Amino acid sequence: MTSFSDTMSDRFMMFSVNLINLEKQICKTYAGRHIYGQLFRSGTSAGANYEEARAGESSADFIHKMQISLKEFRESHYWIGLISAAKLIDSQDSALIFIRSESKELANIIAKSIFTAKTKILKKTNKA
Repeated sequence: MTSFSDTMSDRFMMFSVNLINLEKQICKTYAGRHIYGQLFRSGTSAGANYEEARAGESSADFIHKMQISLKEFRESHYWIGLISAAKLIDSQDSALIFIRSESKELANIIAKSIFTAKTKILKKTNKA
């Protein structure tokens, strides 16, 4: 049976794969290449930081890495919005719709995980 964190890892990986597959559509202009480069770095970094968080040495380390992942997803969501607004890809393109939705959903899941981890730390502190 696949664990939640394994499923999340798979989603991060597929998000990155979908970003990679957008390269040919976006990189036709200087602006497109620049924006794609920013999106590529932030989008792939989010998954890498999630994997680091899974192997966190402490709860604080886990939270820190998850916060970095969240920041990267928020940045990715910005670049995806800019691609759509600048019409670098048709806003109705199914790949663009997917990565926009997935970036928002994954960011929300990460934010909730951070909140849950912080709540657990606070409960431990209050019991001591």
